[in-house]
Amino acid sequence: MRALVVTVSNRASSGVYADRAGPVLVEGLAALGFEVDGPRVVPDGEPVGEALRDAVAAAYDVVLTTGGTGLSPTDRTPEVTRPLLDREVPGLAEAIRAYGLGHGVPAASLSRGLAGLAGGTLVVNLPGSTGGARDGLAVLAPVLVHAVDQVAGGDHVPGDTAPADHVHGDHAGGAR
Repeated sequence: MRALVVTVSNRASSGVYADRAGPVLVEGLAALGFEVDGPRVVPDGEPVGEALRDAVAAAYDVVLTTGGTGLSPTDRTPEVTRPLLDREVPGLAEAIRAYGLGHGVPAASLSRGLAGLAGGTLVVNLPGSTGGARDGLAVLAPVLVHAVDQVAGGDHVPGDTAPADHVHGDHAGGAR
């Protein structure tokens, strides 16, 4: 499994300060068993789209972005991510926001991050803070390997505890 971390920050990309959230994501993905590249630090806007297109072309399984998801005029990560997605996975983005809110971070509700598939690559936009990166990993860790397996055509997790008569809808990849 291969992953790329893209840090979106005008200031970090110009050397004003060091990227702190990207390394958190690299470490977390490596702990999950991913071969991780990055963090690739880019300014917000079209350079994010270029990094994402390159990652899809390179057939990464997962790309996590950190930064550019807020409300400032330069925060454009969702706008450059959305056109590249073939299918959105809103449950991931919603769960990341809910996790932050549930852990006392009111500003988590301001994140506009997206999650979805661009070809065979799962792309997830995370907030630019180290806390937002950690929150994203907390949500993604239990499901990310399974998500990559499903994208590659795998089936449900062995030992799935859903009742036998439960029909999985779009949220779980189809019927059993």
